[in-house]
Amino acid sequence: MRRIFGSVRSRATLGATLVVAVALVAAGAAVLLSLRSNLMDQAGNEAQRTAQNVVAQLAAGKAYDQLDLDDESPVQVVDDNGTLVAASDGLERISGTATDAVKPQPQSGGTGTGAGDDDDDADDDSGRGEAGEIGEGTEFSDGSATIDGESADYRFAAVPVEAGDRGRLTVYAGGSLDAEQSAVNTALTVMLIGFPLLLGVVAGVTWLVTRRALRPVEGIRGEMAAITASEDLARRVPVPGTHDEVARLALTTNETLAALQTSVERQRRFVADASHELRSPIASLRTQLEVGVAHPELLDLDGAVEDTVRLQGLAADLLLLARLDAGERPGDARFDLGALAREQAEGRAEVTVEARSAQVAGSRGQVGRVLTNLLDNAARHARSAVTLTVRREGEWVVAAVADDGAGVAEADRERIFERFVRLDEARSRDDGGAGLGLAIARDVAVRHGGTLTVGRAPAGGALFELRLPQAQ
Repeated sequence: MRRIFGSVRSRATLGATLVVAVALVAAGAAVLLSLRSNLMDQAGNEAQRTAQNVVAQLAAGKAYDQLDLDDESPVQVVDDNGTLVAASDGLERISGTATDAVKPQPQSGGTGTGAGDDDDDADDDSGRGEAGEIGEGTEFSDGSATIDGESADYRFAAVPVEAGDRGRLTVYAGGSLDAEQSAVNTALTVMLIGFPLLLGVVAGVTWLVTRRALRPVEGIRGEMAAITASEDLARRVPVPGTHDEVARLALTTNETLAALQTSVERQRRFVADASHELRSPIASLRTQLEVGVAHPELLDLDGAVEDTVRLQGLAADLLLLARLDAGERPGDARFDLGALAREQAEGRAEVTVEARSAQVAGSRGQVGRVLTNLLDNAARHARSAVTLTVRREGEWVVAAVADDGAGVAEADRERIFERFVRLDEARSRDDGGAGLGLAIARDVAVRHGGTLTVGRAPAGGALFELRLPQAQ
């Protein structure tokens, strides 16, 4: 059960079905209430018309026993004392009116029921009264009645009338609710049968639509599972041609796989290059030590120290790169880049410094390492002079290192920032190092929110510009 309702398709189908069910129930209830209200109003209007017809006769002074009453609908005429004075023929039971009496009460002098001697001329006018006026303010009530043995529910209208010397009378007339009950029952039956069928159609359509929509997602999941099992990052997930969110998900997944593949390949290449770079000084140092053990007089201490220093520097570079790759934050300490530049150039006879004071934020040690790497690189390629300048440019602080060497070809200006890359003229490890200095410099610049670029210096050599945001 958990597996069934744990799928997106099942939850979407269930959710859509529940929403439609709630909407159908609300709409059905509104339709039933509206239908019942309209039919009730119709029954009330019918009852009111019947009552007003009797009221008109009473207002005209017609006797109780001569009233034209509807024999198919319940009609009562009640005086101000609540006494039934006239009723429709065949009325056997009634409820919902002022009185449940069904037989009119005899009036004083025998009037009101039509009883008396036919040959008595005095009785010809019994039950008559003076003409009256129709009152205002019809009231409605619900009840039931039995006429000629048939019981039914009715909507009763109570209409008052001033009947002259007979006082105030109230006419109760009923409008049948059979049509209302039949229509409501029919509509309810249709809803009870139709709503489940409609919900079944909605659920089926939703299930099929979501199945079709999620089929590419299942393809992506299956391919990702295969990539995970095979560890083949060169594979890519299928991209549907729908140009929707699923297609964008597939494209983003492929971009992530490509970035992951590049990162893994870069990591492998880095390990291989680091192992290669470490092998040479370690092998050289071992050879010198082995020769020193066998022939102490041939031990080259200066060479051993040089290889040790080179090995130490390479290990420090690799450690810094590892920390940068791990996402080490540079910090937010403020320091003067101009003062740092003068400090890094101190003791370098070939370097000319023109550094203005400018505040930046970050790691003073890492930025100092960048300046050191740039100055070392310029010193290796310069013919005679290196210039270090620090200036402000709007919201940026620019540290520029220029030399008068051969410069960097435009095709190589991005490649030199890759790890373990050395140009052809700097292939010697003694000259060009391990090829990590510029890569470290750019990584540090980027992590400080800045940039490191290379161009052509005015003297024809290389011009490296480090741009860092000015501290606020």
